[in-house]
Amino acid sequence: MQPLALLAAIVLIAWLPLPDFWITQLNYIGLYSLVVLGLVLLTGIGGLTSFGQAAFVGIGAYTSAYLTINAGLSPWLTVLMGLGITAISALVVGWITLRMSGHYLPLATIAWGLALYYLMGNVDALGKYDGLLGVPGITLGDWNLSQGRPFFLLTWVLVLLAAFSLINLLNSRTGRAIRSLRTGAQMAEAMGVNTLRYKIGIFLIAALFASVSGWLFAHYQGTVNPSPFGIKWGIEYLFMAVLGGAGYVWGAVTGAALTKLLEDQLQVLLPRLFGTSGSYETIVFGIVLVLVLKYLPDGIWSFVAQRLPKKPRPNDWDGAAPLEERSRPAPGDLVLDVRAVRKQFGGLIAVNDISFSVRAGQIVGLIGPNGAGKSTTFNLITGVLGLTTGEVRFRGDVVSGLPSREIARRGVARTFQHVKMIPDMTVLENVALGAHLRGHRGALSAMLRLDRPEEQRLLREAAHQLQRVGMEGSLHELAGNLAMGPQRLLEIARALCSDPALLLLDEPAAGLRHKEKQALAGVLRQLRAEGMSILLVEHDMDLVMDVTDHIVVMEFGTHLMEGTPAEVQQSPAVRAAYLGTEH
Repeated sequence: MQPLALLAAIVLIAWLPLPDFWITQLNYIGLYSLVVLGLVLLTGIGGLTSFGQAAFVGIGAYTSAYLTINAGLSPWLTVLMGLGITAISALVVGWITLRMSGHYLPLATIAWGLALYYLMGNVDALGKYDGLLGVPGITLGDWNLSQGRPFFLLTWVLVLLAAFSLINLLNSRTGRAIRSLRTGAQMAEAMGVNTLRYKIGIFLIAALFASVSGWLFAHYQGTVNPSPFGIKWGIEYLFMAVLGGAGYVWGAVTGAALTKLLEDQLQVLLPRLFGTSGSYETIVFGIVLVLVLKYLPDGIWSFVAQRLPKKPRPNDWDGAAPLEERSRPAPGDLVLDVRAVRKQFGGLIAVNDISFSVRAGQIVGLIGPNGAGKSTTFNLITGVLGLTTGEVRFRGDVVSGLPSREIARRGVARTFQHVKMIPDMTVLENVALGAHLRGHRGALSAMLRLDRPEEQRLLREAAHQLQRVGMEGSLHELAGNLAMGPQRLLEIARALCSDPALLLLDEPAAGLRHKEKQALAGVLRQLRAEGMSILLVEHDMDLVMDVTDHIVVMEFGTHLMEGTPAEVQQSPAVRAAYLGTEH
């Protein structure tokens, strides 16, 4: 959707001879849409369920109402103060609650919403449950923007700005990190993404959108009381997001519009049907929500989105400058030094005092039967798991004990035994996530489209790495549509995007056809020739013996032996470990 076309449509609607009733309806839909846009980012895309957004609406409303009434400040100034107080509140609440997972997070947001609701209703300065009356309107010169069509213009211009800022954000380095939170947080950390920071960031953005809605609401109503900011409204905002399509920006507007229009119609029709008054619309909404979750789990806008023409992203990065590259270790330098690492889960010792090293320009194979502890060793090296004892050094520095994103920052990249990627992102976007640490632009730059030159450089690197592994024809394919073999190659391209000095590949040939394995072997040899150090876990012994310089063999978490491929092939201990011995 083109921003200028939508803006022109808003201006046209404002001056059409529509009844005032419909302008009022559209005003409320705009107010709700601002809150639900934040929930789309937070819940639908970030995977963080919040029932407390109405509380942030209340902060924006009460701050502006109190300061305009008691301090005589302009609403244009109080909106900034409301955003400031909302930001502080969101950062404090987010820092505490977003470390939780599962059902604890939504429960914490319910508690936060209830606490603020009762605080508003019990503070004398805020008028207790009667609230604040006589809130002045928003003016621009002699123009009153707080009623009717002028308010419609103001509200919907803000809705459009919020919607397109989110679209810009999601189409960026920061947006890829946000989109990885819901299903790929572990992988994102291994790519250098500080997932807690991004969770707090989207919690903050959603709260600020809600605060702006509260500011508008206070000056539109001319009065503020706690009723519109309770947990009921927190649930209703979430209902709007789910109904419209929590994973779609325009689903926010769709959900807000449908909920508001249905609610008004049902409040008239249902009492006539049942012959008595009551909140029957709540029952209907509950039934509608169950049906939507059952038959249209991605919301109503997903039905629309599937039928809209899809235009692939233009390849606008060809003229972009290449990204800076990190310094490489000299050939033969010690890159990785694993010293007596141990991992114990209760009484189970998964990795038992394993030691080995990898040098620059060397491919080292880590092999052993299923359950030998190879993937656990990978996780210990990359910080996904913490060591029980032992030490890991990378280029002379101790990295054991560091989070995986810090180890990635130093130049260690990896793939996973079970492919980890974001299915609803394109192949190009998945691979560009690997270059996260090579970019620096943040959320505000992305929302204002000031990050485009850097974005083109990141996508250029992603396209280059995909070409390197033979996937240049799949740039705009959804990653979830790929077969297992191409998914493995995607992971390798993503790891290469980080410009690593050490590459850890966990069963990269699993699911690859014969020609794909030959191409993979060629890529590994090319990387070795460029000075890349590679640690390879693989069950395809033909590939291991073909490309490795040195092999470490594990059995039941212990170091069985190590040597050249020829020495390992000739070892009776290795044959016994793989094939068993005759008694």
